[in-house]
Amino acid sequence: MGLVNTSRSSDSPWISSVWTGHSTQVSQMTSVASETWGLVFWQSGGTPFAAVVGPEDRTDSAPVPQDARFVGVQFAVGTVLRAAPTSTLLNSGIALPDTTSGRFWLDGERWHTPRVDDDAEALVARLVRSGVIVRDPLVQEAVAGRLPATASRTVERRFRAATGLTRGTVAQIGRVRAAAELLSAGAQVSTVVDRLGYYDEPHLARALRRYVGRTAGQLRSGAGGAIALPEPGRVSAPGGARR
Repeated sequence: MGLVNTSRSSDSPWISSVWTGHSTQVSQMTSVASETWGLVFWQSGGTPFAAVVGPEDRTDSAPVPQDARFVGVQFAVGTVLRAAPTSTLLNSGIALPDTTSGRFWLDGERWHTPRVDDDAEALVARLVRSGVIVRDPLVQEAVAGRLPATASRTVERRFRAATGLTRGTVAQIGRVRAAAELLSAGAQVSTVVDRLGYYDEPHLARALRRYVGRTAGQLRSGAGGAIALPEPGRVSAPGGARR
């Protein structure tokens, strides 16, 4: 089976998605560029682990713990971990200590590890109330499209500090991830090009090569091994309902 991931959206404005997964008989996967940072929790061999994972501006190969079960929270673009600016997490991460007794250590406190069910939002709400995660209102305006694309250097500087990426890169990664998920679900290449506004098929192919590490044909056929994308048909709406 390899690596199976299920992803759902969230009603929380602080969260981009919540995902769960499990691995069997796989030791490596293709990581996909991500415009956001996240928290990941997993158990392998009966031992719990937790980590902060940063945004990624490229595809790469990453190790996968065998026979592990995962719960992950991807934060909304512009959400910042107070203890570690997002710009310092680009293409890297931080292993979190003291993950015993269903808890983990972050920013000087211990927190309950979220389970596979829908309590990720409760954890994030507590982190927000405690000021462990924060947002820059100017960046939120930019994310919402309420600032012009040709905004000032101050906006771009603060956007990059909050996300680790430029606004242009964030938009490119978001679009190519959407393309990869559509292709994995069997969409025609021409349909994806038209729907997501690529110039042509070579333009899409270049983006997939840089950010996803797969060709359109590989995504449509499921070839190429384990990849950090939701399994086709396993993207769910808030609350876990299949969509």
